[in-house]
Amino acid sequence: MKNNLANPFVMAGYHGPTYFCDRKEESEKMILALTNERDLTLISPRRIGKTGLIQHVFYLLKEADPAVNCFYLDIFSTQNLHDFVTLFGNMVLGQLDPFSTTIMNKMMAFFKNCRPSFSYDSMTDSPKLLLEIDAAHLENSLQEIFQYLQESGKTCFIAMDEFQQITTWPEKGVETLLCSYIQSLPNVHFIFSGSKKHLMDAIFTSVNHPFYQSTQEIVLGAIPCEVYQQFAIQLFSDAGKILTESMFHYIYDTMLGHTWYIQLILNQLYALPKKEYSEEDLFHILNAMLQEENATYNTYCEMITKGQLRLLIAIAKEKKVASPFENSFMKKYDLTAVSSVKLALNSLVDKTLLLQDENGGYFVYDRFFSLWLEKNKGGVR
Repeated sequence: MKNNLANPFVMAGYHGPTYFCDRKEESEKMILALTNERDLTLISPRRIGKTGLIQHVFYLLKEADPAVNCFYLDIFSTQNLHDFVTLFGNMVLGQLDPFSTTIMNKMMAFFKNCRPSFSYDSMTDSPKLLLEIDAAHLENSLQEIFQYLQESGKTCFIAMDEFQQITTWPEKGVETLLCSYIQSLPNVHFIFSGSKKHLMDAIFTSVNHPFYQSTQEIVLGAIPCEVYQQFAIQLFSDAGKILTESMFHYIYDTMLGHTWYIQLILNQLYALPKKEYSEEDLFHILNAMLQEENATYNTYCEMITKGQLRLLIAIAKEKKVASPFENSFMKKYDLTAVSSVKLALNSLVDKTLLLQDENGGYFVYDRFFSLWLEKNKGGVR
């Protein structure tokens, strides 16, 4: 993997360990589990770095053994079992064997309930296999895909991201169906990752669910400030640029250690045609970001009640609130009855406007929205 990026603070994809910050302990724990045939549950809020960590672990697994096969499947956009089976089938189909006419014929003979088809990828001019899934035979099609994986005999690692999405599908018994196939594959090991902890916990830690205690859980928190600081300052230094510790600390603390937002700010700072940076440079970048999202954030505010907005602003101004029902907090921000605050809090959490950290503290999930609320709605009463 080439390490020649114009900007080392990558915003999408995985570009090798040079541009990947830390997660050493989590990576080692995941590799140890997977290579010893233990499936994993990986939980963290969105944009904290789950996908990057999974891709980093896959990179290390392939580096240690090029024969293993790694698949990443994001099911966030799936609306039902048919969407999932189609996505899953097209991810693995033909990937375990070099393409040839013989393999194509084998696929056509193997899959009885879904129709493989052959085409060329216009971008790469390489052959590509696609599955057409018959909605009337979904369960049989899913069984054939898992059987294809098993009969290949090859070691496979499959990450299913935003796995809690299965709880929104209209079909009944999806968890039982998936669990029955997944637990019968000796050569395939899984990472189930998700951003909604209460839903992931319900799937994997509730005794009445089929996946109960079937995985090792890892909860992903923020990268430690000192580690992230060393990583960032070194990348700036490699290009003859200077990022001060105080500036990094301001970015880290303002973003509450949230990886994606920190990366975006560092990316934009690094892109400036400068060797050294002032506070004015940083505040100009932040203000420009808030201005760009002004219409979106106004829409957010219009979609919630006045009581919810008041609570959201209060938490934004405090950065993080461990006890939103405390009398001192409610009095400071002119919040009304505890029951009203509870209703507003639950609604904001359901809308993913507020999140809880691993210690139970509530914070505004979108860190730029939090800054925007402070700046533009601080006078709301």
